[in-house]
Amino acid sequence: MHERESHVTYVSGLASYLEAFVAEKRALGCRYLASASILSRFDRFLAAHAVTSPDLSKPLVEAWIRKQPYESLSTQRNRIYVVRQFCLFLIRRGQAPYLPHTCLIPKGRSSFVPFVFTHEQIGRLLAAADQTPAHLRSPHREIIYPLIFRLLYGCGLRVSEALRLQVRDVDLQRGLLTIREAKFGKDRLVPVAPSLAARLRGYAVAHLQTTPLTSPFFPAPDGGRFHDQTIRDQFRRLLWICGISYRGRGHGPRLHDLRHTFAVHRLLRWYRDGVDLGVALPVLAAYLGHVSLRGTQRYLQLTAEMHPDLIAALYARHGEVIPHEELP
Repeated sequence: MHERESHVTYVSGLASYLEAFVAEKRALGCRYLASASILSRFDRFLAAHAVTSPDLSKPLVEAWIRKQPYESLSTQRNRIYVVRQFCLFLIRRGQAPYLPHTCLIPKGRSSFVPFVFTHEQIGRLLAAADQTPAHLRSPHREIIYPLIFRLLYGCGLRVSEALRLQVRDVDLQRGLLTIREAKFGKDRLVPVAPSLAARLRGYAVAHLQTTPLTSPFFPAPDGGRFHDQTIRDQFRRLLWICGISYRGRGHGPRLHDLRHTFAVHRLLRWYRDGVDLGVALPVLAAYLGHVSLRGTQRYLQLTAEMHPDLIAALYARHGEVIPHEELP
C-alpha cells in the first residue's frame, strides 16, 4: 500500500460520513490505508445504488458483503469487518443502519501450529549467534546479528520492527524501544530487559557515536536497512549449526516463531509466578502490539497444549480466557 493511497476521495451520498469515519480511525493512531481502500470500493458501491441515507438497509448491506466468485475468504472477511465498523460508527452518530452480525464473518483456519523453542534450544541458538564470524563486506555483523536475535526473542519483536529501528528509537538510558508504525499502524513503547539494554548500550557507544538519529540502529553494509531475508537466511544457518531440524515451508521453525516463543515463555513464567493471567494478558497484548486480546489469548491456549502437566490447572484458573479453537 503506497502512501498516496491514504488520500481517498469519496463520491457517494455518504461521503461526509466515510471521511469522518476514516479521520476518527487515524486520530486514534491507525494508518488505515488498506481499510480506506476497501471503503473506497464500498463508496463506489453506494454511489452505484444511489444511496443517500446513512440508514443502510439490510438488503443493501447483505449485497455488499456477499462473497464474490473471484475473492478469497480472507478478502470477504476484511470487507465485512470494515463495513461493520463503519455501521457501528453510524450508530454512534445516531443513525440506524443494518449491522451485520459477527457470525456472518467467515472464520479463517490454518493447519499451521507455531514452533515454540525450548529454553535450552534458545540458549543454543543465541550462543551460535554469538559465534557469527566477522566479514569485511558486512562490518560489525558479528555484533549486530546476535543483538537482532536477542531482540526478536527477548522482546517478541517482528523482524521488520527490529530492522526499522532508528538510532532515535532506542533510549539507551531508560532501556526503552519506540516501535513506529508497526503492523497495525500504531506506535508503541517496548521496555528492554536490563541485560539486553546493557548490550545495546555497549554496541551504540562503540559504533553509533556520530551516527545521525534517523539512521538505522542496525545499519546494513550499504548504510541502509538489512533486508528481512538476510536475517531469515542467518536464522536458517543458526538452526543448522544447532541441529534444530527445519521441517519445511509452512511447518517451521520460522524466524517469526521467536516471537511466538517469547509470548509462550512469558505466559508460562507468569503462571509459575502466580500472576493472574486474565490481568496480565492485556499487558502482553500491548507489549506485542496486538490490536485485540484474541491473538494473545491463543498464546495461552498454546501454552496449555504444550505443557500437559499444567493443562488442568491452567484451564481451572484461566479457562474463561483460553480460546477453544485451533491456533491460526
